[in-house]
Amino acid sequence: MSVLVYTENWDGKFKKLTHEIVSFAAAIAKETNSTVTALSIGHVDTEELKTLGNYGANKVLDVQDDRFESLDNKALADAVAKAAQAENAEIIIFAHNNEGKAVAPRVSVKLDAGMVSGVTGLPVNFEPFTVKKKVFTGKAFANVVIKTGVKVITFAQNSFEIVENPVDVTIETFDPQIPDSEFVTKVLETNKITGKVLLTDAEIVVSGGRGMKGPENWGGLEELADLLGAGLACSRPVSDEGWRSHEEHVGQTGKIIAPNLYFAFGISGAIQHLGGVSSSKFIVAVNKDPEAPIFEAADYGIVGDVFKVIPQFIEAVKEMKAAN
Repeated sequence: MSVLVYTENWDGKFKKLTHEIVSFAAAIAKETNSTVTALSIGHVDTEELKTLGNYGANKVLDVQDDRFESLDNKALADAVAKAAQAENAEIIIFAHNNEGKAVAPRVSVKLDAGMVSGVTGLPVNFEPFTVKKKVFTGKAFANVVIKTGVKVITFAQNSFEIVENPVDVTIETFDPQIPDSEFVTKVLETNKITGKVLLTDAEIVVSGGRGMKGPENWGGLEELADLLGAGLACSRPVSDEGWRSHEEHVGQTGKIIAPNLYFAFGISGAIQHLGGVSSSKFIVAVNKDPEAPIFEAADYGIVGDVFKVIPQFIEAVKEMKAAN
């Protein structure tokens, strides 16, 4: 038996998210006296693949097939399912991001496996297999039992500490033998955002809402984000008004993010917005309305005028940097 982890790479490199879910898988493997197999699909060099052994992966299945560059969910799911069968995997782990949420349900159906999305920690129990996840947009937790022999989960980012646990790792070339008919998606053009911190990768995110009153007032947030090396985000009303790009919209209908630190300036905290940021480790909210719902989710809150508070934040960060 093994634990199978679907590992994503970005331009041939693994990021923190991948290290986190491999560490998580290794912790489960230790509890179940099993091994960890990482499935890598894409052009990743051998030395980079070996780094997964630093976090507990005993084996890496290396799939290097140009056809997968289309990111066709149907074909990806077929490849993962075949890897799981080849490795006799009883637990299959994906990241709880766009790709994981698209591929995991397909794998679940192919393997007749029970599935839970957005798991936030190690299983509460192994007999029966019980996992914890957030419900009601992060306001409560639910324990969910998976009764099937094979289990599929998507793991919420920033829910487990990265643990370096070096083990001997073997790299094996794996050919899932997917027919051309499975690849139905064609990529006509690829546009990549450059020169800014991607929201899905950002450790810190600075976000603004309607309380900012207009696009001309975003200079302070841009300066603060730049000083902190943070991603810049906004609520849906802001992007709908055209004040900021839809690329910066976070929430249930925008990007789902899980930074270590999330600043919410002038955001009331509608349930749709909180659903996309509730996995943040710490939320700092600034709003002049003491009854704003955002304060119920925030770890730290300031009742005040954002146009007075933002300059104070900027000066404090500058002073801190100067002192260091």
